[in-house]
Amino acid sequence: MSIPNFLQMYQTLISLPSISAIDEKLNLSNRDVINNLANWCQTLGFECEITELENAPGKFNLLARLNPNDCQKEPKDIHGGLMLAGHTDTVPFDENQWSLNPFTLTETDNKLFGLGSIDMKGFFAFILHALQGLDLANLQQPLIILATADEETTMAGAQQICQHENLKPTRCIIGEPTDMVPVFTHKGHMSSAIRIIGKSGHSSDPNAGINAIEIMHLVIQKLLILKQELKNKYSISHFEIPYPTLNLGHIHGGDNANRICGCCELHIDMRPLPGISITELQAMLLAAVNEINQQYPNAVEVIDLHDPIPAFKGKTDSALVKLAEKVSGEKAIAVNYCTEAPFIQQLGCETIIMGPGSINQAHQPDEYLAMEKIKPTQKMLKQLIVESCF
Repeated sequence: MSIPNFLQMYQTLISLPSISAIDEKLNLSNRDVINNLANWCQTLGFECEITELENAPGKFNLLARLNPNDCQKEPKDIHGGLMLAGHTDTVPFDENQWSLNPFTLTETDNKLFGLGSIDMKGFFAFILHALQGLDLANLQQPLIILATADEETTMAGAQQICQHENLKPTRCIIGEPTDMVPVFTHKGHMSSAIRIIGKSGHSSDPNAGINAIEIMHLVIQKLLILKQELKNKYSISHFEIPYPTLNLGHIHGGDNANRICGCCELHIDMRPLPGISITELQAMLLAAVNEINQQYPNAVEVIDLHDPIPAFKGKTDSALVKLAEKVSGEKAIAVNYCTEAPFIQQLGCETIIMGPGSINQAHQPDEYLAMEKIKPTQKMLKQLIVESCF
């Protein structure tokens, strides 16, 4: 029995909604995507393990493995070889901004449109297509396909898989959209809410309350000082933006012009460089607001909006980076966004991010893959698999 062709697999994956969202009204299971991938992998001879996430019921990881014929390891052991990894979920979409059906793979203007076309369901169609053209009976090293859940929200799938006791690949390629340029390092991501609890009252008597907006003004002053300190203190030249960033992203507070504001909340985004731990960054943030909390006892609360994602640091001289540079003809780079790499790396494998499509299309209306990239990408992925496993 054969698996569908490249475009048929692509269409099937795009047609299966698997949105991850903090809003439960939008949040969907990825089970249908996982089931299809597992069926195709089993047809190619892979042994498949589907696991429901402990912290996200209804969400699933797939671990598919193909060992060389002469491999004598225990069936559950997955040591050595190459792992090809990606996430099966997508971000939510705004139907008013999409001009096409996000769940139909649409070919027009020499582009393939669809939600997840490059971020990142399409990657699985690419790697399965590459495997169809290989004699898997000649496999010399284990080959693993990992499909995770909830990368776009909590990264719970990657955080669970990195605890797998028997999974020890030598190399891992995460197929996020990089235009097939290898990425060896990236920043982390921390989103926090800063909540000010004051005391409401009538605006005609300022002393009758404590204005949370005024306290937030003091907090913002401290945050802007911290922002500049991060820029002045830390720098890694590999990055286009070489310093850690701090963004004031969203603020709301109060309910009426004639009422003293009793509560104000600010959401911020911080992107640490490799070498700055999440614990260190959280300590810096707390130190920045500590003086104000002493002036207004227990008025300032700092809350993580999601589990922080650490930065990822690889080596430019690793064997996998050198292979990826040879295959792609591109030097490995650093990027400012984050991926599942810091969790996957905990398995002890050389790790890079390298996949089809441009990051500029990720999370955008009318997301697409440029069709002229298909054949070169297929060729590169096939070469990476051959040189790692055959």
